[in-house]
Amino acid sequence: MLDQLASHGLFDVYVKATGDTHIDDHHSNEDIALAIGTALLQALGDRKGINRFGHFTAPLDEAAVEVILDLSGRPHLSCGLSIPTARVGTYDTQLVEHFFQSIVNTSGMTLHIRQLAGNNSHHIIEASFKAFARALRQATEYDLRRHGTIPSSKGVLSRS
Repeated sequence: MLDQLASHGLFDVYVKATGDTHIDDHHSNEDIALAIGTALLQALGDRKGINRFGHFTAPLDEAAVEVILDLSGRPHLSCGLSIPTARVGTYDTQLVEHFFQSIVNTSGMTLHIRQLAGNNSHHIIEASFKAFARALRQATEYDLRRHGTIPSSKGVLSRS
């Protein structure tokens, strides 16, 4: 799923992780998401000139997932996924929401994920990551019309 983030978001993502995966994937999943969220927060800086908002709906076969996000500096996750199986391969599907919560907590983004359709767990998860990547790409891209200003009517964004 990190490949989806890199490919569809056009982000350079390189992860080398070791952990207690002999027990389960929980801590590695969480730590990777925390690191990505922290890197995003640092890369965005004061967020001058970016679009700030992102919205994308990604289909994958029978699944469709919508992601709406705001790089506001205020962390909030609303996750409306209904993943029908407990595992995809060896991956615990409960970790999907935890991954996004960890990114939200460290990056300070508001993130809404809504499953519009789907009954295949793998398709739902992959569509979620693709939609997230595209929405994040949209939000982080520069808007030349902003002339490097902070994308807020108040002239300031919260910092986590």
